[in-house]
Amino acid sequence: MSETSRTLEMTFATELDKKHVIRIADARSDATNAEVIAAMDNIISKNIFSGTGGELVEKVSARLITTQIDDFDIV
Repeated sequence: MSETSRTLEMTFATELDKKHVIRIADARSDATNAEVIAAMDNIISKNIFSGTGGELVEKVSARLITTQIDDFDIV
């Protein structure tokens, strides 16, 4: 049996010149580039997240990671 999962990984630069990664599990496989850019812009403009690296100030990258798990029938 096979199981597939998708994670949207968005990387931002912080005001202290560090990188901050946000991962969203069970991401839609049909998400568009424009939707991801808009979501990242929204996260930055609303100052939703901050951490030890300071506020998020710039988009760095985004990717959709697909993982497939195949089980072996050993019994």
